[in-house]
Amino acid sequence: MRMKHLLLVMVAFSGLFCVVDFTSAQTWTQTSAPNKNWWSVASSADGSKLVAVVYGGPIYTSTNSGGNWLSNNAPTTNWHAVASSADGTKLVAAALDGPIYTSTNSGNTWTSNSAPTRSWMSVASSADGSKLVAVVDGGPIYTSTNSGDTWTSNSAPNLLWNCVASSADGNKLVAGCTGGPIYTSTNSGDTWTQANAPTNYGFSVTSSADGTKLVATSFFSRPIYTSTNSGATWQATITPSLFWSSVASSADGKRLLAAAYNIAIYTSTNSGGTWASNNLPQKPWISVASSADGNKLVALAGGTGIYTRQSIPSPLLNITSSGSDALISWIVPSMDFVLQENSDLANTNWTDVLTPPSTTNYEFQVTVSPTNGNNFYRLKSP
Repeated sequence: MRMKHLLLVMVAFSGLFCVVDFTSAQTWTQTSAPNKNWWSVASSADGSKLVAVVYGGPIYTSTNSGGNWLSNNAPTTNWHAVASSADGTKLVAAALDGPIYTSTNSGNTWTSNSAPTRSWMSVASSADGSKLVAVVDGGPIYTSTNSGDTWTSNSAPNLLWNCVASSADGNKLVAGCTGGPIYTSTNSGDTWTQANAPTNYGFSVTSSADGTKLVATSFFSRPIYTSTNSGATWQATITPSLFWSSVASSADGKRLLAAAYNIAIYTSTNSGGTWASNNLPQKPWISVASSADGNKLVALAGGTGIYTRQSIPSPLLNITSSGSDALISWIVPSMDFVLQENSDLANTNWTDVLTPPSTTNYEFQVTVSPTNGNNFYRLKSP
């Protein structure tokens, strides 16, 4: 019998309650992706659409969470970085000593744009795919506000930039450089400020959707660092001192995924408070990505394959009151859920909320108008 997964929320404008806490096996599976020199991977919010680039090869995409992979018409070059919008339709890929390409149809076709030929190291995208940021090894930082049609360099210093990450709205950015400091921006890259972070922590960075929770790794056998205030202060986590090659975060910053090169994959469910090594063989783990809820994960092993892991999500409903209406929201889940309502928990007359949810950044949102003082809402899996 298939288990039904439910989460309840009561709209009473004086409180809220929710009940759910599911656990599931955390098994990684090697996908059908060919053995390539995989270099970077990105995921849509629900984890269904993936894009991975090959250094010295093509670009591959998947529309079924890594079940199948297809190469497309992107040129063969030294692809080094890739990023995705929340819905997985707008993609951006950058090559080392090459161009930047964008796609507006989930990678079916790709277009070269006005970005100069540089040693592009990393790219990041806002949730809607309109604001992009790209960093150059030994050069400036470039940004775009029109999905990559045009690019502008800004006031960031010319450093050995290696990584960059973005908040969902594209306003808060964090960038790291090899052997140097971490910089942050709160205005979509117009200006940058050096963060109070240890040096040599610019190999990989990631950000929560609101840009407050940041994670930074070093490739010099050191622990992972986190920040809960947009980079103002940083704390070392209790992780082994390894060569951390990549890190990814859920939208709320609670679920983290980190790759230790030639060692293992580690995960955290409490914003880096504790970490667990996953049951995976030692491989040249080079890049990782996560769905918005952190329940669909993907990891690239350079020169070998692509691995994925899926666990059962337990989305948490949030409520904001506005007069007689209420805005109910939840992080885009990695499996289908239906919002239902009921005016009395004493009966079983749950009905689907007919208003389709809108998508803002990495959240589903529905405005409801309860007809009496109290109303109950839940998410139910089909």
